[in-house]
Order: sequence, then C-alpha cells, then structure tokens
Amino acid sequence: MSAKRSIRVLVVDDSPTMANTLTALLTEEPRIEVVGRAGDGNRAVQLAKLLRPDVITMDLLLPGLDGPAAIAAIMSQAPARILVVSAVAEERGVDLGFQAMSAGALELIGKPNVKNVEELRRWGRELAHSVCLMAEVPVISRRPRTGIAPPPPTGARVDVFGIVASTGGPPALADLLAKLPRDFPVPLLIAQHITVGFTQGMVRWLSQVTPMPVDIAREGERLEPGKVYFPLDGHDLLVDAAGLARLQRTRGGPCPNGDILLSSLAAVFGRRSGGVVLTGMGEDGARGLLAIRNAGGVTFAQDEASCVVYGMPRAALELKAVDQGVPLASMPELILQSCSLAAPRSSLRGDGGPSR
Repeated sequence: MSAKRSIRVLVVDDSPTMANTLTALLTEEPRIEVVGRAGDGNRAVQLAKLLRPDVITMDLLLPGLDGPAAIAAIMSQAPARILVVSAVAEERGVDLGFQAMSAGALELIGKPNVKNVEELRRWGRELAHSVCLMAEVPVISRRPRTGIAPPPPTGARVDVFGIVASTGGPPALADLLAKLPRDFPVPLLIAQHITVGFTQGMVRWLSQVTPMPVDIAREGERLEPGKVYFPLDGHDLLVDAAGLARLQRTRGGPCPNGDILLSSLAAVFGRRSGGVVLTGMGEDGARGLLAIRNAGGVTFAQDEASCVVYGMPRAALELKAVDQGVPLASMPELILQSCSLAAPRSSLRGDGGPSR
C-alpha cells in the first residue's frame, strides 16, 4: 500500500457511543480515515460492498445479521481485512469471535475496559497499530490450492510437538486438530498469539472440533499423550528439564512466545522433539524451530499458498529451520507419521537433549 494513501476503515458497532469512540481513536492516527459506520450486520455488508474499505472493525453482537454471518457475507461479496473488536467479558461474544475467524476475520481484539482517558488512548493506539498492520495483509476471498506435500519425515520418533501460530492461526489450528485422532500418541503444546481474555474461549472453541482434550496447562503438570495444551492468558508455555509444563509471564513481544516454547522442547527432548510454525506476521517461532532442527528433531512450516499471512513460516524457511513449506492440508498426516513410533505412556519426560 502506498505511504501517501489513507487506510480506509469501516467501523461496525451497534453502540453509537462505542462507534464514536472507535472513530475518534482511529482517526488520531494520520494514516487512517474512517469512511463509514454501520450499526447492524446487514448495513455492514451493504457498506462493505459500496465503500470497499481496506479494513473493517467488526463488533459481533449485532442486530440483524450477527458478526460471523456478516463477515461470511462480506468475505464472499466484498472481501476485506476484518478485525473483530469484541467485549471479552461476554462469553457469547468471545465464542462468536472464533466463529468469526472461521468466517474470515483476521484478528480478535478486546473492547477497552479502562479507568481513565490515558488508558483509553493507549488502547486506541494499539488498535490503530493493528489496523495499519492489517492493511498490509493480502485479502484472501477463498482458500488457495492444496499444494504438493513433502515426503514423509524420517529419523527418530517424536515424543512431543510444539505449534506456533499468529494471524490466521485459530482457523488453521482448527483444521489441523480436527484431523488428528483421539489416540494421538504425544502431547501437543500450542503458542497462538492472542489478546488477553480470549484464550479460554479459544480452548472451548477448539474442544468442539477435535476429539482430543484441549485445556490450559497447569504449572508443574506432567504432559499427557493425546492432550492439547495452551498457556494461561498473558503467559508463555515451556517445559523444564523433567518435561513438566512451566508457565511464565510474557515479558513483552509476542504473547505467548513461540520461540520460548520450541527452544525449551529442543533443549529437553532433543531429537525426540517436533515443531510447527503456522501462518502469522513477524518472525516468532523461526529461531525455536531452528533449535529443534539443530537438535535433530522434526520441523514443519506452513507453505505460502495456504497461509493467511506468510511472515513467520517465511522467516523459518529463510533461517533454514525447514527445507520447504508444507500445505496445511498435509500437516496432520505428517505430524502423525512423525510420532507414530512413540509408544503411548502415562506421562513423558525429557532426556536433556538429542544424545539419547
């Protein structure tokens, strides 16, 4: 996008007060122009077709068409980059947020719950920054071709897998996890970048699409085969030398941090570790994936054709943490093949590295 051209934004919210607030906060950023506002889902679809905005901020609990239905209609009739701005306090709104991402929304952002004007402006600056980043993301109106799968992995069995994802990640995770069996033989640890307040909703949502148990990891918990673990809101997930789950507060940067997760798996499980980097902006996960590869483990990165945003997988490829990209549709089978030699056990322990 040209630096001189404004980022044209459509604000969708049924509360006039919130719509006014969003408009005022967004237009403090010189690059952003709010070109329209809609108070219900049907009007949002009409204005998306009429105005063709670069970015849409979308509430979910709307009269007429609700958020996910409006997003599905927009993505089929006038595709745009959509950021969901939803109240974290409302459980139904959080659950609808993940339905919205399945329909094509790129990101979930919690509505402000602030005590003073300066906190509100800080939130507004973060929202405007997200809008500016999203404006650079290519608009995808339909799923791309499947691509060609790489050959099956070879080498040592894998006893634990870490998966890192960001923008576009929740629907990709849903596609991947839905294709793994209930008796999946190793634990899966996930670092999905997400706004604080939405993790529990994502866990509930993913629990509906996969036969495996999905839960928030507990400090000191022993990892169980066939379970999917997420970190607590605002925390990074990693493993210690005994292979136990550890949680630490995120200290800036991506949250949760994928490099921290994957690097810990490389250090503890060595050649028995596996790592995956899915769609997302930036470079998180690439260094951790390289650590797993250097330890002799198995590494995959999503290919460009199936990514919403090809930032993190590209970084992994450029760092030589992988040899080639993998279509999302091929990922479940390759992961399953990688750990098919791992005998199910009541718990797993690390071996301190690849020398076992």
